[in-house]
Amino acid sequence: MGSSEWSHRSDSFWSNDNVAETGCLSIIVLGASGDLAKKKTFPALFHLYCQGFLPPNEVHIFGYARTKISDDELRNRIRGYLLGERSSSPSEDVSEFLKLVKYVSGSYDSAEGFQLLDKEIAMHEISKSSQEVSSRRLFYLALPPSVYPSVCRMIRKYCMNEYIRYFPVDLGGWTRVVVEKPFGKDLDSAELLSSQIGELFDEPQIYRIDHYLGKELVQNLLVLRFANRFFLPLWNRDNIDNVQIVFREDFGTEGRGGYFDEYGIIRDIIQNHLLQVFCLVAMEKPVSLKPEHIRDEKVKVLQSVLPIKDEEVVLGQYEGYRDDPTVPDYSNTPTFATVILRIHNERWEGVPFILKAGKALNSRKAEIRVQLKDVPGDIFKCEKQGRNEFVIRLQPSEAMYMKLTVKQPGLEMSTVQSELDLSYKQRYQGVTIPEAYERLILDTIRGDQQHFVRRDELKAAWEIFTPLLHRIDNGEMKPTPYQQGSRGPTEADELSAKASYVQTHGYIWALPPYRNLL
Repeated sequence: MGSSEWSHRSDSFWSNDNVAETGCLSIIVLGASGDLAKKKTFPALFHLYCQGFLPPNEVHIFGYARTKISDDELRNRIRGYLLGERSSSPSEDVSEFLKLVKYVSGSYDSAEGFQLLDKEIAMHEISKSSQEVSSRRLFYLALPPSVYPSVCRMIRKYCMNEYIRYFPVDLGGWTRVVVEKPFGKDLDSAELLSSQIGELFDEPQIYRIDHYLGKELVQNLLVLRFANRFFLPLWNRDNIDNVQIVFREDFGTEGRGGYFDEYGIIRDIIQNHLLQVFCLVAMEKPVSLKPEHIRDEKVKVLQSVLPIKDEEVVLGQYEGYRDDPTVPDYSNTPTFATVILRIHNERWEGVPFILKAGKALNSRKAEIRVQLKDVPGDIFKCEKQGRNEFVIRLQPSEAMYMKLTVKQPGLEMSTVQSELDLSYKQRYQGVTIPEAYERLILDTIRGDQQHFVRRDELKAAWEIFTPLLHRIDNGEMKPTPYQQGSRGPTEADELSAKASYVQTHGYIWALPPYRNLL
């Protein structure tokens, strides 16, 4: 790939309001031999490279883990994951990308390994810096949270971008750390982890990643809400009856039983992914699109959530979950949960937000379903057909559609439910929707923390769920068994109905067929 092509493909990266950062960029993936790094982190870096966002004359990528392997062994391990289903990149791009990858083996709590890592990074920085430029280091912790404190101490002590001192002038640069969820198991453990990392790095250096914030339709929420006039008067308790935020998987823990049993569906999905979506649906309009202004509004709405009532919670555990040899026979861990959140403020008073997540269900999807109130004075007698709904399908088959009542074609005056539909695969044919990790890693490089979780936001989230989680952990609340491949416990549907959600019968949204739109 020639330098002129790189220059052309990188233009969009630098065409923002900030001063372009130049100079060597070192991306260090800690836990490089693990599944997360192989399946998500390295493929995301590869796709950024192919799109020109990681120029090879500036970037080098380091893998670090305890496994004793060579550079080539790491490259061979990740090669097969780079050419996934969505990749159309030629094999030479893979080979050129892998030339940027180097491996360093070492422990996560000893000085020797990190001193060697720092030496390798510094050699790269010096070799790339024939002119006066800045030095940038991005550490991606694809690791379990238990080792975050020790790893962060090692980075702080041995691997900060201090090799800038070899240059004749201070040209700045930065060190940033990306940490993966789970950020603790409850309020106390999250606060302890935040304190341990916060003692070593300033908040602008810490990027708490939640990949749901990188999804295309989640990133579209603020645009939908605040850039479209007809939503503004509707988005409140006067018109909206209830909101559902749903995550469904049609498979079980599948080899992750031991890990999952330690956390459960609320910690794994609801307290982070679904709660982040909840914030964007419910928050007030920010002063601007600056990251801090957006995150301020998210914190405000979290602090307005009332304590969760036990009678507004349904827990489930699919039959066969305990058959996994890594799961205790007495496990009380829920694999399904429906939780109703209520917001005590002027906009949302009285509107239930139904957060639902489960494994081993009858379908796989994640969506937001905003259900409006019944039409007063219904002269068409069509209430039984269902309410108006605005649905945002996050995955799979990204789409937005409005369910509304229309006249059935024909001579009779009868009504039927239909939709106004924006299906991305149909409307944006030929457009590749970036993976969430690509967006978020690019945001980290750019220093944009809008789609990352701030410390006070994390605290507010745990304050909502910690009392409930402790009651579950103590055995005070038991999950109801449900069959694999079902909708989950029937009590969950009953709870949704009590919260005034009206299910539409006889209407099924289907992905529109492909067609040439020109």
